Amino acid sequence: MFLSRRHAAAGLLALGGAALPLTRALAQPTPDAAGAVDETPARVDTGRDAFEHMMAPVTINGQGPFQFLMDTGANVSCVSRDLAQRLMLAALPPRRVHTVVGVRERPGVLIDTLKVGDRSRRGVHATALALDKNLDGVLGVDWLDGQRLEMGFKAKSLAITRSKIDVAKEGAVAVVPARRRYGQLTIVDADLGGKRINAMIDSGSQLTICNYALRAMVSAANRRSGASDAYSRVGMETLLGESFSGELIYLPFMRLGGLQLGNVPVVYSDMHVFELWGLKDKPAVILGMDLLTQFDTVALDFGRSQVRFDLAQTPTPRAPLGA
Repeated sequence: MFLSRRHAAAGLLALGGAALPLTRALAQPTPDAAGAVDETPARVDTGRDAFEHMMAPVTINGQGPFQFLMDTGANVSCVSRDLAQRLMLAALPPRRVHTVVGVRERPGVLIDTLKVGDRSRRGVHATALALDKNLDGVLGVDWLDGQRLEMGFKAKSLAITRSKIDVAKEGAVAVVPARRRYGQLTIVDADLGGKRINAMIDSGSQLTICNYALRAMVSAANRRSGASDAYSRVGMETLLGESFSGELIYLPFMRLGGLQLGNVPVVYSDMHVFELWGLKDKPAVILGMDLLTQFDTVALDFGRSQVRFDLAQTPTPRAPLGA
């Protein structure tokens, strides 16, 4: 099948400096990162766009609010080209923009003050992108230096707070260890049928996506069990409107720490972003909003390198992909 943009939008923006080689781009500290980090707790009500992304109100240079997408797959924030022109943001040298399908060079801009709730940041070096007209920008994990992001899907809220200790509660809360990888958190306690895999959380992608190495594991398991290895074709677009395709498959069993997940729909597409993150030859899955919104809350703690999943007390029915 070929899904419409409404049902298969993928974000996965990763931004880096033009002077660095491709494999090191995400490791570059942004020019404004040397300043003091604002640790003021921030909590805002959020909305959803047509692709189920989490949207947060943001003010720029005292104007707004503007609607920004919260993207845990992006290590640097960006602003739409139209908004940058409207606000007459000062120009900066171009920067490389990595999406799931490739790399492009885009104009840089300077934001004097960017504010989310009560938290503000000055001198933000951002990138101006040709985004959808209903999207003003993207909030990346550069806001989360050693701190904590709580995405409240049930409460429709977003919070940035100091790192804190989480305690697992059987049947209610799962706390999963992770490691820092180029600014993002990668879950380390994850496996597929008992074999270790890498799992990254990307709130900028509507769908959960895997690479070839993980797809091969599923195919091998299907052959051993005699199960069908049939798949459906899926068409998708990045936030920049770039088209790509993949295969819709189902993971028979996946474990994330104390979470046991079965029959998980994922899209296989061996994309540029896996090579960028050093995961091309390692089984890896990128957890998108279709899976994340099955939980009440997902909290990424960059200070303690762990992810907390609050299990939904009443599971949300999963809508058919072709609906």
